[in-house]
Amino acid sequence: MSTLLDNLNWRYATKKFDATKKISSADLNTLKEAVRLSASSYGLQPYKVVIVENPEIREQLKAAAYGQTQITDASQLFVFANDLNVGAESVDAYIKNISETRGVPADALAGFSDMMKGTIANLSSDNKNIWTAKQTYIALGTLLSAASELKIDATPMEGFNAAAFNEILGFDKLGLNASVIATVGYRHNEDDTQHYKKVRKSHEELFITI
Repeated sequence: MSTLLDNLNWRYATKKFDATKKISSADLNTLKEAVRLSASSYGLQPYKVVIVENPEIREQLKAAAYGQTQITDASQLFVFANDLNVGAESVDAYIKNISETRGVPADALAGFSDMMKGTIANLSSDNKNIWTAKQTYIALGTLLSAASELKIDATPMEGFNAAAFNEILGFDKLGLNASVIATVGYRHNEDDTQHYKKVRKSHEELFITI
């Protein structure tokens, strides 16, 4: 059985997907659940994840991603969109969820609620959006790891016009911003990149123990 490290060594940023191969509904649901269970600051999850399958929309997004073929050839396109309006209402909804899920009176969570609200309120608009955008990258990392466990290829991508994505997907009206995207599917046998040796820093170069 493959180990986590085996799977991480197997994965790479796929450059050419096989457009004829699609992810099964069961595996797609597993990827979605993995993203849903991903860590986030406070557990607040200040983002939405839009899964784009519509071929016409993906053609438009491809143009906004500088013609990169992964956008249209992959089985699905995940768009991670950070919340531009995170604030008291977001915290209230989260507290309600905690109360209902754990059977805890909302009043008992008042201190946690006030702490989150105070922290967020003290952030400038720009810093708030930087913070929520960072949360999407945590979810992206979870997606990449989960996909490798299922031997599903995934490519994280920052090379796209966020403003164009926002317009095409209607994010401007939803208070969202396209932060980072990932294409998922199966590598094409003509993608030479799959044969490249993985290049990473050594332990000595990367880690510092103090």
